[in-house]
Amino acid sequence: MSNPKSNIQANDRNDDNQIAHLATMPENIVLDKWSESGFEWSGVVAPTSFERLSALLTDDHEQSNLQLSTRLYRQSNVIHLATHLKGEVWLTCQRCLQPVAVDLTDDYDIALLEDDSQVGLIDEETQDYLLLDEVISEQTPERLLPIKKMIEDEIILKTPMAPKHDDCEMAASQVGDIPEEETENPFAALAALKGKL
Repeated sequence: MSNPKSNIQANDRNDDNQIAHLATMPENIVLDKWSESGFEWSGVVAPTSFERLSALLTDDHEQSNLQLSTRLYRQSNVIHLATHLKGEVWLTCQRCLQPVAVDLTDDYDIALLEDDSQVGLIDEETQDYLLLDEVISEQTPERLLPIKKMIEDEIILKTPMAPKHDDCEMAASQVGDIPEEETENPFAALAALKGKL
């Protein structure tokens, strides 16, 4: 027969291991340092580590961690930020007000252009792009790319504005009949005058 105390300790160790595996994603990276050699980061992150995303999450369901890998690379003299995201978040269904799972699994690739002259180096129809001047807001000697904020932007774009289950009932129910309002036709007076003139 197993010892309940040892089971609790084993569960505590499992929880500690799970927390230890959660990675701290860098807020920014030095663009000039990594734009030539490339930059890669991967890890397991909690959805609540993204401040704006966290505000959208439901408190009525436990959130699962997200698997995330991102890579900064240069191709055809254009810097790209590629991200692979796997996982789901729980939001509030706007119909029944119960938790609903939203799958965020996707691949993103954004071209980071120095200026408008680089637009010709990419296929505008298939490639998302941003101008670095719009992304890097702080003027510092080292240009800091806000990598975490950019990835959070992509996640929020993937998150529906009004999440809902595929099949669910409205939370509010109608009591009684809605009375029909009789509205007077504004042209009825004109029709009455038509025969008199």
